[in-house]
Amino acid sequence: MPYANPDALVSTAWLAEHLTDPAVRIVDGSFKMPGVTPTAAQDYAVRHLPGAVFFDIDAIADGTSPLPHMLPDPVSFAASVGRLGLGDGGRIVVYDSVGLMSAARVWWMFRVFGHADVAVLDGGLPKWLAEGRPVDAVLPKPAEQVFTARFKPQLVRDKQGIAANIASKEEQVLDARAAPRFEGTVAEPRPGLRSGHIPGSLNLDFTKLTDPTTKTVLEAEKLSALFADAGIDMSRPVVASCGSGVTAGVLALGLHLLGHTEVAVYDGSWSEWGLAGDTPVETGPARR
Repeated sequence: MPYANPDALVSTAWLAEHLTDPAVRIVDGSFKMPGVTPTAAQDYAVRHLPGAVFFDIDAIADGTSPLPHMLPDPVSFAASVGRLGLGDGGRIVVYDSVGLMSAARVWWMFRVFGHADVAVLDGGLPKWLAEGRPVDAVLPKPAEQVFTARFKPQLVRDKQGIAANIASKEEQVLDARAAPRFEGTVAEPRPGLRSGHIPGSLNLDFTKLTDPTTKTVLEAEKLSALFADAGIDMSRPVVASCGSGVTAGVLALGLHLLGHTEVAVYDGSWSEWGLAGDTPVETGPARR
């Protein structure tokens, strides 16, 4: 069973052959939680794939929102990525330092703003390093490019949409957090958030979508089984959620690889829904 959309991934071997291809732009989309040092940007400055530019999820974001790394407006996004040398027409390949975590968020962001020719490096930096492939500390100075943002609202959900969906149940909400966080048996890493999950949502830990040794995405058959075991009906729309809209991208990528055409990400995710207030919260295992 092959992937329905295999172009969403590229292998380390393929990228090694295209390192100097001017039509291919490499993006380091690594991310770390606030307060963790060295930061992702500091790691990038010391070691990154040759020619890669750094996509700072916290900087290319809505600076007016109190929530972490919310989507910026289309004009701001276009200006930010244009300054990174990322423009119309090029093939963008995103990786991160974990293997597959924040790279999928960056992949999703480019798709939200209408750039379909974007892929994730399968296995990310860990696989690249394990194979002895080159890295350097040279900070590229790309020429600014023109990026035309074409916002795709069908790929994004907000709190109001999630609240309405609790009653309508039109979309399946799938949470990418680990089971203890989903079930509310441990405290959230961000202070001030309640524990638990969006009522009626399902759970699939994003780390299960990759091989723990190679960090590569599981074969299509195994991916399909994971989503089925989580209770997902592939014939119905899905909204991916997580702690702050980052690892939800991994679930969105996995569903896209399998050919699901109606997948959105709840941008605010638990960093918004879990705040003290009137949003309802459930605890315990997912209700099927």
